[in-house]
Amino acid sequence: MLSRVIVGLTVIVAIIQGVAPDLVPAMILPLVLVILGLVYGVMCLDSDNRVGFCVIALAVGAAASAGVLTGIHEIGGWLNDIVSQISMALYAGVVAVLVMGVWEAIMPSSDEG
Repeated sequence: MLSRVIVGLTVIVAIIQGVAPDLVPAMILPLVLVILGLVYGVMCLDSDNRVGFCVIALAVGAAASAGVLTGIHEIGGWLNDIVSQISMALYAGVVAVLVMGVWEAIMPSSDEG
């Protein structure tokens, strides 16, 4: 349930930031996207699906930076901006995955005696 709420909020915030970036002042929405990505990475990802998440984040980020959706007339630029905002949240999740992986490598597990 938590993952659905985070994904839904991320999509809503990304749409608002992608379509009307000056609607909310003081760069609050990008901060919200980063926080949502970090929370998703820590709370919703386990060790089984971290690699798949990182691959998806890289693919979405590459698509956003290449501007693949700008070829769609009239709305392509907005769509590309929305995907770019979603990739920001995904990249924050990748940072959370990195931190969790380092934490697990440093701290002894409970099954090691």
